[in-house]
Amino acid sequence: MVNTLRDMMHELVIFSGSAHRPLAQAICDNLGVALAPVELTRFSNDCLQAQLQANCRQRDVYIIQPLVPPTQEHLMELLLMIDAARGASASKVTAVIPHYAYARSDKKDASRISIGGRLVADMLATAGVDRVITMTLHAPQVHGFFSVPVDQLTALGILAEHYLGRDLTNCVVVSPDLGNAKTATQFSRLLGLPVAAGSKQRLADDRVVIDAIVGDVAGKRAIVLDDEIATGGSIVELLDRLADAGCTSASVACTHGLFAGKAVERLRHHPMITEVVTTDTVPAPADWPELEVRSVAALFAEAVARIHAGESVSSLFDGVDPSLGPPQPKLFE
Repeated sequence: MVNTLRDMMHELVIFSGSAHRPLAQAICDNLGVALAPVELTRFSNDCLQAQLQANCRQRDVYIIQPLVPPTQEHLMELLLMIDAARGASASKVTAVIPHYAYARSDKKDASRISIGGRLVADMLATAGVDRVITMTLHAPQVHGFFSVPVDQLTALGILAEHYLGRDLTNCVVVSPDLGNAKTATQFSRLLGLPVAAGSKQRLADDRVVIDAIVGDVAGKRAIVLDDEIATGGSIVELLDRLADAGCTSASVACTHGLFAGKAVERLRHHPMITEVVTTDTVPAPADWPELEVRSVAALFAEAVARIHAGESVSSLFDGVDPSLGPPQPKLFE
């Protein structure tokens, strides 16, 4: 019978693909366990192969791999590692996917279009995963695509810590779109601030139009909150509308800072932006040293420890849950 934390951690083994090993190592450091080695090789026909180089038999296996570019390569690595763990008689296999990129493919919004979020969820289950741990899915319905338990963590508390203790006089939390307004309201409650939102229409993956700002931002400093920043197009469009509405400056915060394409160029020296804050769910761009990066490693480590011990994960977010605490500020007041 397992009686000590050390004995329990001995039953746990953690592997990482090549997507974000520094985050995996930080999670292991917080847990006090070694990151187990993996050998990823490529055959002459370009096929990948994964070999887990630690004993998995009857052990609780966690595989850490955010789906970041090259996304398809990292997805295939993850599937192969899950298959290898299952074939090595692991007791349980949990995929830790800090950034689930296919969450953006969540609905049939055009004729004959694929729904990648559901397909990838099915692929993970077919490969043999027993559970998924992720963070801030782009759309809440993606949670329902999985046939295995999913623990969705949130970085709102970690991002809020960046602002708490600062002078937030005359600040307002701003959501880039109405779909994210509920999360922005949650965030504004943590900071004790009012909230506003943009009315956004997406024309293409990297083209959006924001035709109005709903809420009072005149003469105020904005804290823009988004779940993910890819090319930065939505943020730049929002900043233009905020400036038109009399907003004086903006701090930009997001959970998943992908900063693909021209994002760094667009945001790094934008005249409205005072800072950009993100987390390390994905690797930070090397050419942006002043980017503020908050680590989620301790949060993922705590979630892994609780799942391994059969304890509640949702209680990690008692102070962030919108159903708890004082009444939330109302949007559009």
